[in-house]
Parts: sequence; C-alpha cells; structure tokens
Amino acid sequence: MSAKKMLVGLLIAAIVALWFSFDLGQWLTLDNAKAQQAILNDYIVQNFTQASLIFLLGYIVMTALSLPGAAVASLLGAALFGFWWGLVLVSFASSIGATLAFLVSRFLLQDWVQNHFGHKLDAINRGIEKDGLFYLLTLRLIPVFPFFLINLVMGLTPLKTRTFYWVSQLGMLPGTAVYVNAGTQLALIDSLGDVVSPSVLGSFALLGLFPLIAKLIMTWITHRKRYQGWRKPRQFDRNMVVIGAGAGGLVSSYIAAVVKAKVTLIEKGHMGGDCLNTGCVPSKALIRAAKTMREIRKANTFGIHTQVPDVNFAAVMARVKKVITQIEPHDSVERYTKLGVECVQGEAQIVSPWEVEVNGERLTTRNIVVATGARPLLPPIPGLTDVIHYTSDTIWSLTELPPRLLVLGGGPIGAELAQSFSCLGSQVTLAEMADQLLSREDKDAAQLVESALERDGVTILTRHKVTGFDHQGDQQIARLNGPNGEQTVAFDAVLVALGRQANTQGFGLETLDVPLTDRGTIQVNDYLQTNYPNIYAVGDVAGPFQLTHASAHQAWYAAVNALFGQFKRFKADYSVMPAATYTSPEVARVGLNEKEAEANQQDVEVTYYGIDDLDRAIADGNDHGFIKVLTPKGKDTILGVTIVGEHAGDLLAEFTLAMRHGLGLNKILGTVHPYPTMSEAVKYTAGIWKQAHAPEKLLQWVEKYQRWMRH
Repeated sequence: MSAKKMLVGLLIAAIVALWFSFDLGQWLTLDNAKAQQAILNDYIVQNFTQASLIFLLGYIVMTALSLPGAAVASLLGAALFGFWWGLVLVSFASSIGATLAFLVSRFLLQDWVQNHFGHKLDAINRGIEKDGLFYLLTLRLIPVFPFFLINLVMGLTPLKTRTFYWVSQLGMLPGTAVYVNAGTQLALIDSLGDVVSPSVLGSFALLGLFPLIAKLIMTWITHRKRYQGWRKPRQFDRNMVVIGAGAGGLVSSYIAAVVKAKVTLIEKGHMGGDCLNTGCVPSKALIRAAKTMREIRKANTFGIHTQVPDVNFAAVMARVKKVITQIEPHDSVERYTKLGVECVQGEAQIVSPWEVEVNGERLTTRNIVVATGARPLLPPIPGLTDVIHYTSDTIWSLTELPPRLLVLGGGPIGAELAQSFSCLGSQVTLAEMADQLLSREDKDAAQLVESALERDGVTILTRHKVTGFDHQGDQQIARLNGPNGEQTVAFDAVLVALGRQANTQGFGLETLDVPLTDRGTIQVNDYLQTNYPNIYAVGDVAGPFQLTHASAHQAWYAAVNALFGQFKRFKADYSVMPAATYTSPEVARVGLNEKEAEANQQDVEVTYYGIDDLDRAIADGNDHGFIKVLTPKGKDTILGVTIVGEHAGDLLAEFTLAMRHGLGLNKILGTVHPYPTMSEAVKYTAGIWKQAHAPEKLLQWVEKYQRWMRH
C-alpha cells in the first residue's frame, strides 16, 4: 500500500475512533433534539444559513466515513428544518457523502481487490459495465443492504463516479422523502395522544411499506425493460411449453399436467434424453455385465471352480439395447400423452418470450421451460478427428470389443467405462490430467477406486495430458505429456470422457439474448428463471449439477414457480444433493467432504468406519471400503458423508434422508437395522461417533454406583 493510501486510511481510522471514544452518536438522538428543541429552533431562526451548512457538512462527513446514525439524522433534519428544506439538505448530503465513501473505497481498496480477486469478479465487472446503473438504482430504491455497504462495494467496481452520484441522488430520493416526512411528524410528538394520531401513524406506515412499494415498482420497471421490443400475445394457447424430453423436461411437463395446465413437450430426438438412451441406463447395463465377469473370475474364493469365461461382446451390447427398450415405456410418448401432456416430435425454435415454433406451427405460451441437456465435450486435440474415437453418446454403437481402448478423462464416466471395458476383455489405458481419478472426491476414496481399476487390468496415467493423435504405420497412437516427459500409447479406439457442455445453441436463446455463465450453461436465478422471468431452465443446460436426479429436482421448482409464481415462488434447494459413481467399489457422497472442508477452512470432526469390519460384507466377500461422516465439533449434525464400497449409492440414502430432515447420528444409532445387512454399516458409523463422545464423567459416577451395588 502506498504512503498516501496508508495516510488516508489512518486518518479515517482516527476519526472513527474519536467518534466512538467520545460517544458522539449520543447527540444524534430524538430525545436530545427534543431536549434542545427550543435552543436549536432559536439558533436556526437566527442563523439559518449557518445552521443549514453545519447540518449539511456533518451529514456528509458521517455518511462519507460510514458512521452510524444516518437514519436518525434524516429524521432530525426534518424535525429541525421542516419537510422541504430538510429534504433538500438530507438528499444532497446523503448523495455527496455516499459518493465520497465510494471514492474512498475505490482509492484504498479497488486495486488490491481487483488484483487478488479480479478473475472471480469478471462476471460482476461485466454486469456493472452493462447494467450497473440499473443495479445501483434497484439497490437504492429497495434498501435490502445497508447504504454504507453499497457505497463501499460499488467503489470496488468499474462504475463511473458521475453515474454513481446521480443514480444515488435519484434512487435515494423517494426513501429520503419518506424518512423526512416521518421526521416532521416525530417533531410534533409531545404526548401519548400524538403517538396514535393519524398523521404519525400514517408516516410510520409509509416508512414500513416503502421497501415493498419500491420493490413492486422496480419489478414493473424490470419487466418493462426486459420485454421491451417484444409483443405479448393477448391470450395463450398453452400454460407451458417444455423443450427437451430428458429427466428435467419430463418431470416439468408431468407436474404441469397434474395441476391441469395445458402443456406441450417438444423433443427432437428420443424421449428419455441422454439418461435413457446414452447415459445412466446403458452404462449401468454394461457395468452389470462387467460385474458378472468380475464375479466369475473370483468364484474360486467361494470354492467354485469355473472354466475361462468367454465374452460375446455383441450379445453384451444387444442386452444393453434390450434394457433400454424395456425401460423406454416409462418415458414414452404414449405414457405422457395419457398423463395429459401433448408430446410433439420436432425441433423447437423460441421466436419470442411467449412463442415457440415447431414443425411450422407457432405455439403461444405463458411459460417456457428449457431442458435441452448437454452433450459430450470434444476438445480440439490435434489429430483427434483422424482416429477412431467415441464419446459416451456414441460408444453404444460398438458391436466388437476394441482390443486396446484409450480413455481420456478420469471422472465418473471415464472411470466407470474404463473398468467395464477392461473387465470385458479390452486392454484399457486411462489418462487423466489431475493427480487422481474422481478429482472432486477425497484422496482416500479415489485411491481405493484407482486400486480397484488397476486390479481389473486398467493402466492408469494420472498427471498426463494428451497433446495429439497420429498414425505410425497401421497403428493409431496418442502422444501424452506426463511427469516423465512425452510418451506414446497405441490404441484401437479412444473414448473421450472429458466432460459435457450444455446445449444452448440453435433453438432461439441467441435471438432473445439470454445470458450464459462462464461454464457455458444458461444463467438462471434462485428460482431457475433466465433474464426473462417466464423462461426457465433446468437440468444439465442450467447446471450446476449434471445428474439425472438433480434435473428432476429442479424441474419441480421450475414448474411450480412458472405456474403459481404469482402467488408463491420457491428457491431451488441444493443443500442435500447426493451423487454416486458406479465403479466397483462405488463412491457415493452427499454434502461436504474433507477436501471441501479444508478448502473452506471449516473445522470439522471426521468419523470413520471401515466396511471390512461388517459381518454381511465379510460374508459376501465385499469387505472393503469405508464410511466417512463429517460433523461439527462435538455435535452429531451431519454435514457430509462419503461412502466407498459395494452398494455405496444405496447406503447413502439413509444419510441423505437424515440430512434433509435434520436428523443427527444419535437418531440413526437409535434406529433398528436388520441383521445381517449392509445397512448396519450406517448404524455402526453412528456408534463410533457416539463412543467418541461418551459422557466420561457421568460414566465414572455410574461405575461407582455399580461398584456400590455389588456390596
């Protein structure tokens, strides 16, 4: 920090210290003003200009230094100077003082904040540059945050000083008028009867109602501004149009139909979306085949001797398709038509905030829900398009097992498919840029999965980045950079599992200028609304999760908010969102893990239970893995759970229920679990926590009592 900044900072600190040391705020009270009212009135009458200047400068200094008492000073200004002159003094003093506070914040802190957190503030800075005037006006009219905080925070942004001043002057004027009016009435209070007079009660009522009135006005202004240039239909054909028939779109349309809304569901591909056709369902069917091979190979540990198994990969993939076919009726056009949903096959195009065009027909609707999902990310790696490559969408077209499979990406999709193909007979190499698989999980959980994949024959290359693909003779090769320099890996096919990107293009969002996040998803608020309040987005296209059950969870909020938001809106609640990776062993998690707790500098207690101690796991030959529960120090409140082991996803459900409904480990311990089951692991974990928190002093007295009873 420069010498000038340090000097200014010390000066401000000294003035603030003096203010509190001498309790100068005591003079800014109504009681003091009433006690001195006659003297002050005489002084103001005789020295009107001087008194006005003193009040103006005092108010400016107080506001500039963010000292408490601005609201009381506003009331006093009216009590001493009357409504109109009090309004002038308070309005200009508050705006000038706020601007000085804005400039002080900018001078002292802006460079430091932008240098240290600039990359995190890019979106905010862009928003301020684009709509800073409107944001500030909203904050001034609706005093959700203290004005002194707005002054300081805005000073850290690129907002122009001139804009800050005049918007503050304009935005604070209505609220200032309300305060000043209340102040004129307070000046008239001389007895209890005055307190209940209509004029005083009216002033206080206006003071309380102002934020609500301002909010309604700003909502109206925002609505007008957002929809400017679009012509709203006089009536609507439908209550809701849903684009995309994956989990989010299906649930949204189903809820709309249940509450008797007229809803149209548009899908350009297959009903059921990625989950049914290329994601959850086919991958779990393939994982089941791989698990069968794993069971056969370890059959001798149960005293059962088998011949070397033979994999008919074409038959494996045929069963995968059969499983999809069996589940298809759950998400079919026939089922949803019977439920009351109009299902349309075709490509939707949003042509206005209330109109969607499909198959040459224009549908008018009060609300639109975008549930267009995501697609696998294909990065621009040199040579990738020249080699045989697949994604999680296209891998299901295989009918012959690739002898050598290279998997790029060690996330859930990459880990699950790498293990499955290896168990079925492929020679699999998995390359991951991070220092562990499943980079979001704790290290100990990831290590168990890595060890399991390696036992199943997968070669794992962590901290390796693919730089390009090429051909050497009749072989396809990948070049990788790793800790030991460059190396090559030969393969017959490569599976790209480096993440997924939201489907936001090609159906009209660009026309409406709907903003996207830095992650490429549709930007939505807590109610899942886009910048157009009647257009919602759910599922992978909105984030922040790429989970089928998260999409369905969001869909409830979007549908209810869209259809009944004029009465009550609900913020999407992600506080307890479980997730599972279906490797063997499975990894399941809900809430906080150790990695996140450390990053957040949260002081937590960890309770650990090894599943190798569980009777049922030992009997089944699945005695590996653990349950790890995070709680606050000394409390049984569950902050997060990580489970590694067979059926981890199923075991997680009890913890998820407990977290969702505020049940602690003591409640789990007091619940009877059938023996012998894997579910007992949940109870034993709670028992370990309880043992660590046994009331030692009480037990000492109990021991003495028992000893006494023996005599």
